[in-house]
Amino acid sequence: MNALLTLLLASALPAEAPAKPNIILIMADDLGSGELGCYGQKIIQTPHVDALAARGIRFDRWYSGNAVCAPSRCVLMTGKHSGHAVVRNNREIKPEGQFPMPANTPIIASLLQGAGYATGAMGKWGLGGPDSTSPPHRMGFDLFYGYNCQGHAHNHYPVYLWRNGKKEEIEGNTAGLTGKNYSHDLMEVEALKFIRGNSSRPFFLYLPFIIPHLALQVPDDSLAAYKGKFPDPPYPGGKGYLAHPAPRAAYAAMVTRLDRTVGRINDLLQELKIHENTLVVFTSDNGPTHGGVGGSDSDFFQSAGKLRGLKGSLYEGGIRVPCVAAWPGKIKPATASALPLGHQDFLPTLAELAGLRIPEDTDGISILPTLLGKGEQKKHEYLYWEFPAYGGQQAAQWGPWKGVKQKMAQGVNKLELYNLESDPGEQNDVAAKHPDMAAKIEKLLKAGHVPSKDFPLPVVDFDPEKKGLNKMKSDKKKGKE
Repeated sequence: MNALLTLLLASALPAEAPAKPNIILIMADDLGSGELGCYGQKIIQTPHVDALAARGIRFDRWYSGNAVCAPSRCVLMTGKHSGHAVVRNNREIKPEGQFPMPANTPIIASLLQGAGYATGAMGKWGLGGPDSTSPPHRMGFDLFYGYNCQGHAHNHYPVYLWRNGKKEEIEGNTAGLTGKNYSHDLMEVEALKFIRGNSSRPFFLYLPFIIPHLALQVPDDSLAAYKGKFPDPPYPGGKGYLAHPAPRAAYAAMVTRLDRTVGRINDLLQELKIHENTLVVFTSDNGPTHGGVGGSDSDFFQSAGKLRGLKGSLYEGGIRVPCVAAWPGKIKPATASALPLGHQDFLPTLAELAGLRIPEDTDGISILPTLLGKGEQKKHEYLYWEFPAYGGQQAAQWGPWKGVKQKMAQGVNKLELYNLESDPGEQNDVAAKHPDMAAKIEKLLKAGHVPSKDFPLPVVDFDPEKKGLNKMKSDKKKGKE
């Protein structure tokens, strides 16, 4: 009788809440989806990211928050697309750092920190200088180690890095082509140390590594794997970047060294026996580097595949990026998704994963149903981007249709319309053939944009021919700055 009573009482008790999963979000810098083997790359070796995709899910229509670094990272961190985000372009603020977010802006790190997570970041921040309102250690990260400023990150052998709000000198470096301490390796060490030190509690580790962003620099042990394997004319240097005797080999070696770090992270998770409670995601901040800048060669590596455009462009090649995720026992291995998704979806997804209420003002959606293969997956009504730089651009996607505007800083307000199902390379503008759909996209472009006094959009917010005459007075009164 006592045994039966005990059994009945035990069954009446609520089940123990499942442990909150660890989350590792790895973000490459300027890596095109075509530069990974799991997306079709033939020259650059990426066995560990490929294995990550094989163990989990590959997203074939994942979009970055914007076409360059800072605004894309702002979308990722805040869950707001580029028509609502505070940061909409790269803008350096002297003496060091980029345009900041307001203090106490809710971002992934602060939300998870409030849910009991240990939070760490190693890599490049780019969302507020050390003395601004939004350095990483004041935005929810217990530990930040790396570059605060994008400009500083143009050298992989820096003379210093930041640990929270303190500069740490790097021994043996002179900011030349080579040095004693490769910054990526230093950040890898800190990342592994963070995982080991927090293995007994839930943690969020954000790894915005700077590979393969220029300059072309990589230790000789990685360079040797590619040197002499293909035609590789020297890069003489220029536009603020260092020369390199074997630029293609260096670029490939950088990507493979980043891939090696992914493998070491996975090995440590297995060693600590926490891999089954850890979601690992790998993505990139925007499309691959354009125009041979700094010795890069996106054409040689087919870095954007057959997509049009590269970094800085709102055509597919500038914003469609790799995204793979693995979670043993939770995500079905070797799966793929063609659902149009993007960086704004990270915040609601990770918030829900941590048991938090999803913020109402997010532009993202939780993709847990797709990751876990359970429940009905909500879909975006449309996707939206705006980018006041690189000539001024705006884009929206609805179903298979995508509208793009270019050269807005020149006063051009012409909509190009593409059907991505039949024309994924955006080669055939069909706006004249589908005026109803063009009008639909025009409405979405208007709906997605909230004016920004700091990053006004040409044509939409001001007339470029009248030296920036601002048209946002009515919006300011409504508090839409």
